[in-house]
Amino acid sequence: MPPRLNKRQIREQQELEALAVPKNVEENGEIGDEQVPSWSRSTKPIASAFAALGPDDHGEEEESDASEPSQARESSKKKKKKKKKTVVSAEGSNTPQTATPPPKQASSKSQKQKKVAKQKAQEDEGDDIDRALAELSLKYPGTSADPAARVSTRATNVLSTLLSVNPANLDSEAEMRKFFGAKVVSASKAASSTPSSRRRPVTSRSTLTNPQPTWWPATLRQGLSLRSLADHELLERRSRHAFQSDLPGEKHWTVEYSKKYKGVTKSFIQMVMSGDPEGFSHLLRAFPYHADTLLQLSEVYSHREEHSSAADFIDRALFTYERAFVGAFNFTMGINRLDFDHVENRPFFLGLHRQVADLQRRGCVRTAFEYAKLLLSLDPSSDPHGSLFHLDFLAIKTNQFQWLLDVWNSYGEMGRTVTLNRINVQVLPGWAFARALALYNVESNKHDIEHEQSTAALSEAIHNFPSVVPLLAEKADISLPNDIRTCAAFKIHTSATTLSSEVDTVLHLLSHLYVHRSHPLWKAKNAAKWFADTVSQVVSSPKFKRNSAASPTPEFRASFSSPSRLTYSVYRHVLVLESNHRSLFAFFPSSVMSARQLACDPLPPLTRVTEYNSEFFAGAEDPFAHTSRSRKQNERLLERMIPDPAFRRQLQGFFEAHPNFAQRFPGGIVQFAQIAGQLGEDALEDLFAAELAAEPPLQGQGAQMPGALFGLGDDVDDGGVPDLAENVDEEDEEDGEDDDDDEEEIDEGVAPLPVRIWRNVLGRFWGGGDAPPAEDQPH
Repeated sequence: MPPRLNKRQIREQQELEALAVPKNVEENGEIGDEQVPSWSRSTKPIASAFAALGPDDHGEEEESDASEPSQARESSKKKKKKKKKTVVSAEGSNTPQTATPPPKQASSKSQKQKKVAKQKAQEDEGDDIDRALAELSLKYPGTSADPAARVSTRATNVLSTLLSVNPANLDSEAEMRKFFGAKVVSASKAASSTPSSRRRPVTSRSTLTNPQPTWWPATLRQGLSLRSLADHELLERRSRHAFQSDLPGEKHWTVEYSKKYKGVTKSFIQMVMSGDPEGFSHLLRAFPYHADTLLQLSEVYSHREEHSSAADFIDRALFTYERAFVGAFNFTMGINRLDFDHVENRPFFLGLHRQVADLQRRGCVRTAFEYAKLLLSLDPSSDPHGSLFHLDFLAIKTNQFQWLLDVWNSYGEMGRTVTLNRINVQVLPGWAFARALALYNVESNKHDIEHEQSTAALSEAIHNFPSVVPLLAEKADISLPNDIRTCAAFKIHTSATTLSSEVDTVLHLLSHLYVHRSHPLWKAKNAAKWFADTVSQVVSSPKFKRNSAASPTPEFRASFSSPSRLTYSVYRHVLVLESNHRSLFAFFPSSVMSARQLACDPLPPLTRVTEYNSEFFAGAEDPFAHTSRSRKQNERLLERMIPDPAFRRQLQGFFEAHPNFAQRFPGGIVQFAQIAGQLGEDALEDLFAAELAAEPPLQGQGAQMPGALFGLGDDVDDGGVPDLAENVDEEDEEDGEDDDDDEEEIDEGVAPLPVRIWRNVLGRFWGGGDAPPAEDQPH
């Protein structure tokens, strides 16, 4: 009679039967005619899934041991004895391990056992990797069966790691404190701020910016939301861009506008078309966190060379989008992407690009490097704003040599299949020369005087992109022999008129772009001599064609053939940096120069899904149509903004006494109170002074507050003027239930106004202590 099985053995047997695992598994991994996968060839017994329960299983095992037959108990005792013998032989003594040190022979055996265990652990780790790649093969068919595809997958994962952002390096003020000291930066910041702004506390937090006291109070999301792309949208995106598959680990998102935010954007576009710059300020007073308006004003101030104000508006635009990035979207991880084909995402790209340019102007190159990485991580396949053309300079300038080399190698390991129709740093002239310079600096740091690897890289760059050589030699003051300068391959082109194709034009445009930024990096004496010597060696080699004009490599021609998304990325990069790169417009084709251009959306992509047109604005709400809100809602909103009823009536009196002034606020006194609450004390005083100068007060009132209370003290009686809540229409009372439904929505964006500032400003114009009591005034 066979022995009775315990509960644990019965469970394991049931699991084996459910998995249909045959018992005659051979050691070589073969089961009949089928091959066992590599991850299942371990000689270890298959563990039960219930083993993870821990102490409960041991308790059941001890409980069942009491009911086992004597034969089973004897076999278990023998196993325990064998284990004890093994431990004794390994330690070399029956005494505890802490008593005496083991002899040398036992120590060598222990080391051998450790090596065997280490090798076994490495094999298990390799099995885990194979298992993970097998899972990826199910998600991305046809990629993991090939060993080259495995290398490509690992390279894309490495690239995502390289594109991750360190939030500590996004603080430009911290970088400036390293150069100038904390006292200098604090003193400069205090001198540029107004007294009213220094009194206002800052409660908002941001990773991309440093919220300032002069900013408007932030409300939730500002009409922007975020969602991930659906499966059919991902499939459509791959079809638009001719991608065979998405890169492993990528997550694609898009920002969405609310109906009200669309209405604000529609009003913004109308103001852009009308060419009225004053309209932007009016729009911004009503909707202070509209990203397109902020970026447009930033451009206006930049043209006026008021760079401090321009940078402040850029920060506010980035802050607007950052508040919409919630949930699983984390822009510091390097794996989350924003679809540039959706117009809702493009203002964030534009804001980051202008931020990178402004940080370079201020000398904060380390912070600019981090922002450029962030810009690239949002869409590394197309790089729509050409962040790679910043990084080839910034990586060398900030001594991030190894990062640049790792990015170059990762693109090389991806393979032709993955990089097809995607941007590839190995076909860019700037990255080829930057890679050689990075290798040279790494070798110099290691005191390598031979520079074999860097010289080979520079020779390859000169062979592939000879158009860079004469420009770099001229800008960096590197002397080259005349016979080298007269080579046809080193001819300098300054416009597209002397070039035969658009691909040639893009090549020379990128050559000028790289030299324009990076020529100071080559002015060092050692680097300049190394460059001149290497150019001489390349020209004297038989492979170099002295009498042939510089032509793009086949890889470059395949990437930038016209029409191409990548070609538009180059043009868009130069358009954003118009003030410093206007001379490069000579390389633009007429189709780009004659295209409809908007500063808020420079050169929309050819594969765009949405754009600012009538279809996009269908169903948008009129942002200035405040009449849809009931009177009772307005009163309740005003009560929350100004809790003091006496002071609330004073503001109403001023608003009603100046009808011309009231016409500027279609939303009535609520909109007037919202805008005034966002202004500082000085700006509020200027607003009242300008209104009094333009429109004199009513007759018989002199310089007194018209219509109601004269006293501005805290002891003003509430009588004399009826409260707004007393004038509720019967129709509003019937709609009370609907108003209650909207009460929560109103509460979200309402904050009490700075009443003290209001009192100070109004007191300067109408006085405060000499007025008669409120009850003595006519209604």
